[in-house]
Amino acid sequence: MSAVRTLPRAVAGVRLADAVKVFLGTITVGNTRRGYAAALDRLVGDFGADTDVAGLDPDRVSGWFVFVWGAKSAKTFNLQLTALSSACGYWREQGWLAGDPVARLRARSMPPDNSRALSTVEVAGLLGGEAPLRERALWTMLYETAARAEEILGPDIADLDMTNRCAVVTRKGGARDVVYWQTGTARLLPRLIGGRQRGPLFVTDRRAKPSVALADVDPATQRARLSYRRAAALFTEHTTSMKRGPFTLHQLRHSKLTHAAEDGASTPMLMALSGHTSARSLAKYSKVSAEALGRWQAQTDPAARRRGR
Repeated sequence: MSAVRTLPRAVAGVRLADAVKVFLGTITVGNTRRGYAAALDRLVGDFGADTDVAGLDPDRVSGWFVFVWGAKSAKTFNLQLTALSSACGYWREQGWLAGDPVARLRARSMPPDNSRALSTVEVAGLLGGEAPLRERALWTMLYETAARAEEILGPDIADLDMTNRCAVVTRKGGARDVVYWQTGTARLLPRLIGGRQRGPLFVTDRRAKPSVALADVDPATQRARLSYRRAAALFTEHTTSMKRGPFTLHQLRHSKLTHAAEDGASTPMLMALSGHTSARSLAKYSKVSAEALGRWQAQTDPAARRRGR
């Protein structure tokens, strides 16, 4: 006779106000913390500070959420849903919550952004912001190398050539190639690596599970290689509150190639930078950004040229 499987039970007695405070305290990025607080503080205000987290009912939570945020824009709706989903996930990890109160809610589709490249101002603000060191190093490396996220998350420390600012990566399709970075990455990598001599370059915050392959575990810290899924989620969370956000990791690559094209990089140079083997693949990066169009208009304005005589 097989044993009956029972669902884990949450630890009762954790006040909602306390649970929200603890969760928000784990978020180091100020913009993200402030954005999440808007949804979670409203949850505490409407459900009551003394509400037991374990007693959050999916029907009541989903009905409340749609009532409060349903008339807002898709961006605002999704931001608040991300905040609530992240909090519930954290509370489950702590054993304070057994179910998923937001399981019935779905993110809304966002209108397409035809200007996929970030402006140089947006990139500078993002890379020079207050995100944790690992995230800033990854985002800076993705932008400066114009590589795909999987190509930068794959290398080990042994694959890096710090002197020549380059690394061996596996391109889409399996080809081995070399990517080069610039000063921003060169300044961050030594701090990220610390005293580690081998293992994955980018690792998780926690020790790896026993099921993780040894090749994806840092022998010094026993932490696993950072996954694309986790890296992408962190980037989306960080950029949700930005004016044109949220953004995707791929947009860092797209932005670098677009900016390089606007600065006059030749097709062979763009192909070497991107790892493309066909010039046709570069067509989507040749669309001039609104920022570059504005610069060109100002520089070629006949009236401006006459005033400069």
